[in-house]
Amino acid sequence: MTGFAEKLRCALVIARRDFVAVVFSKTFIFFLIGPAFPLVVGGLAGNIGAKVQQNVERPTIGLAMSAQDNKRMLAAREELDGRMAGGLPDMIELAAAAPGEAFDARSALSDGNREVTAVVGGTLAGPTLTATADRARQWVGLVSNLAARARAETPTAYPDVLVEEVNTSIAKVRTGQIYTAQGAQVLLFLLTMLLAGMVLSNLVEEKGNKIIEVLAAAIPMDALFMGKLFAMLAVSLVGIAVWGTAIGMIVLAGSESLPSMSAPAVGWPLFLILGFLYFAMAYLLMGSLFLSIGGMAATVREVQTLSMPVSMFQLMVFFFSSYALTMPGSWVEWLSVIFPVSSPYAMLARAAQQPEVWPHVLALLWQAFWVVVIVRAGAQLFRRTVMKSGPARGKAKGGVFARFRRKAY
Repeated sequence: MTGFAEKLRCALVIARRDFVAVVFSKTFIFFLIGPAFPLVVGGLAGNIGAKVQQNVERPTIGLAMSAQDNKRMLAAREELDGRMAGGLPDMIELAAAAPGEAFDARSALSDGNREVTAVVGGTLAGPTLTATADRARQWVGLVSNLAARARAETPTAYPDVLVEEVNTSIAKVRTGQIYTAQGAQVLLFLLTMLLAGMVLSNLVEEKGNKIIEVLAAAIPMDALFMGKLFAMLAVSLVGIAVWGTAIGMIVLAGSESLPSMSAPAVGWPLFLILGFLYFAMAYLLMGSLFLSIGGMAATVREVQTLSMPVSMFQLMVFFFSSYALTMPGSWVEWLSVIFPVSSPYAMLARAAQQPEVWPHVLALLWQAFWVVVIVRAGAQLFRRTVMKSGPARGKAKGGVFARFRRKAY
């Protein structure tokens, strides 16, 4: 039986072979510049969205009360402006209604020349708000507050507030750590989804030109699988190094305008190390599954067919880990930690929120164990279902299929 050292040596040989073949190929440059296209498209979409937002008029409330009431409502708005969270919508006087005179608010809202979002009529004692359902729910309290302020005979004396600022608070730290955990999960998901899918088609070409049979005869199949996983992981790390360098230069150039992120509970140095290790484990876990699934495909078309359910599976794992982040200490979080493919996401989020280090050692060992299990299971499945040939294959598939094949000829 082949020993561990021999399998490791074979895996490293396969890893070096595949790594050199990918990195020194002419198409690798397109792999490196590939993520730039979504960034360019996202930047263009953001600029277009900002211009569209600039062209959208601020919400405006039109006043159609009596002249005196309109004046008091405008004064109340100026008095409360800057003292309410979120700011106040603009207000303009549409009409000065005489006592007992009704104003057609619906016509004013449908008039393209007025462009008001809502109309306030009636009196200060009984104002009437005409607006769409969402704006009515949003502004009914505001109109009531403004009308009450406008009815007051004397202006309200607002005291000066003495402000004492502190650098941080425990609530702010915990909130910032949650944001850091969410950002780390999103980044881990994007990198894994972008890079792990390449493993699906890793065996198709070698199966087509019969190289896989030569390799299978020379080395153990699980060593072949592990070597290919190591090779694609190394290729991914080269890509991440190039992208990280480019992004780092951009961040350093515009660091003054970037918001600061809260420090994770374990500290930035250890968090970055854990982020690297959990990315490697997430890649190996997903990659081992995808390599086993892709090994069953006979053509590139079948691999393309498999890409959609594979992407959906990655999304489900990410959504499950994100949901577990909102329920700390619950059985959902523990399930996300124990479930192998979601464990890297859950533990990386845990590193951002809790300072204990020993759970990460156990988690990494647990994930490494499942990488070995999935690789060995996938290698055995591949050998039993794909590498059979001649009479064994006909026997495995049954005499009925063999007779059908003979009739076809």
